[in-house]
Amino acid sequence: MGLIRLRIRELAQERSLTLKEVAARAGLPYSTVKTYVQREAMATTDYTAILKIARAFDVAIEDLVEVLEE
Repeated sequence: MGLIRLRIRELAQERSLTLKEVAARAGLPYSTVKTYVQREAMATTDYTAILKIARAFDVAIEDLVEVLEE
């Protein structure tokens, strides 16, 4: 099983958004976004949450997800 990291913090900084603003735009609880930011690597995650976060940034999922290990 591979590992991924979500580039939420980097994308938020590029757009001058707080994590609370990202959560609001994505329609997700702040705690979910904060948890994803704090994780250095994840083997599993909620695809629909990733999709909502990508849409909040107006980027493709591939631009949000960094593959650390295949």
